Amino acid sequence: MVIGLNHYLILAAALFLTGAAGVLARRNTLIMLMGVEVMLCSVNIVFAAYSRALGDMSGHVFVIMNFAIAAAEAAIGLAILVAIYRIKRSVNADELNSLKE
Repeated sequence: MVIGLNHYLILAAALFLTGAAGVLARRNTLIMLMGVEVMLCSVNIVFAAYSRALGDMSGHVFVIMNFAIAAAEAAIGLAILVAIYRIKRSVNADELNSLKE
């Protein structure tokens, strides 16, 4: 069995839907942050799969940039969540309404 582009796209779609379900269904902001990370990983799979299928290295460049963005997003997101937890003692998204005021 040859693993082709369709297999990678199906895997990426499944990962993206799993991440989107984690972001939309959960109210815990840590789970929501992990869902965003899973969605970014699925985008990396699509970039790498198309880059390999087309024989072009530009997709791999986007993957490397996406890794840097994901690392920065995780570091900043976790720092914000730690700061919010110290003040509110909760990371539930329904209870975090301090930005509305």
